[in-house]
Amino acid sequence: MKKILLLHTGGTISMVEDKQTGLVSTTDAHPLVDITAMVTDAAEIEEVQLFNIPSPHMTPTHMLALGQKVHEKLATNTYHGVVITHGTDTLEETAYFLDLYLQTSLPVVITGAMRSSNELGSDGLYNLISSIRVASSDEAKGKGVLVVMNDEIHTARYVTKTSTSNVATFQSPQLGPIGIITKQAVYFHQLTVSDESFPIQQVSKKVALLKAYAGMDASFIQALYNSGIDGLVLEGLGQGNIPQDAVSAIEEMIQQGIPIVMVSRCYQGVVQPTYSYEGGGGQLKKLGVIFAKGLSGPKARIKLLIALEITNTPCELAPMFDR
Repeated sequence: MKKILLLHTGGTISMVEDKQTGLVSTTDAHPLVDITAMVTDAAEIEEVQLFNIPSPHMTPTHMLALGQKVHEKLATNTYHGVVITHGTDTLEETAYFLDLYLQTSLPVVITGAMRSSNELGSDGLYNLISSIRVASSDEAKGKGVLVVMNDEIHTARYVTKTSTSNVATFQSPQLGPIGIITKQAVYFHQLTVSDESFPIQQVSKKVALLKAYAGMDASFIQALYNSGIDGLVLEGLGQGNIPQDAVSAIEEMIQQGIPIVMVSRCYQGVVQPTYSYEGGGGQLKKLGVIFAKGLSGPKARIKLLIALEITNTPCELAPMFDR
């Protein structure tokens, strides 16, 4: 029988609803701890409660500690896979951080819940059992970090939370899920390649994320620069464009050695240096803006945070975002 490491970090999946106030909050005891009796036919489970925090409290420092714990445990060579429970608000960021950081071909699955354990229609236990089944599947090996929610299997790179409250919130708008879970089996219908790994030792940089909008000027970019950031991710318009009044601040920041990564605020497609007008992607590329293929703003920020621990040289950073 497969042995699965189960790491708890908190989130709605670990919370309960106060029936008098309707508010949902953390508890001293994780409501899904010691589920061994429910999954004895799927795997042998070893549980560790690493954190017990809401996902908006999750930081890159927590993510690194989580990754280090996974490496520490897998180094014992006693596990066949890992399942992590996590709050949904920042789940996709933690998943992508781990996807970039971890060096293992074993299945690593992250899951959560949109409804707390004692709410009507709670989805936490079902998602957890589904994740254990996926982590126990030989076909899940070598696919990077996976996100399992609502009978679907998604990659860390493309999955995103699309609804504030729907249990089917996690989707991959670019390519769709790579697999599904039925009552009988786990099915994968897409091949994936996960070939990036950045074995960093710390997360010490300050990277900001800013969404472009009509009428945007240089003031917010200048304020971010003055705050002492080490890097900036811009969610540009369309294929990677910004209003012309913001260009001067971008140019100044790049001249001062602060890398700027461009993604699109659109949730499908990739950024391209197509337009040559002032503020167009073509001009921004010439100024030294790095164009990131297929990443959302939050995930590009995670990647830049990690990349800056290795280098801040534009010619070395750019290829990392062109994959």
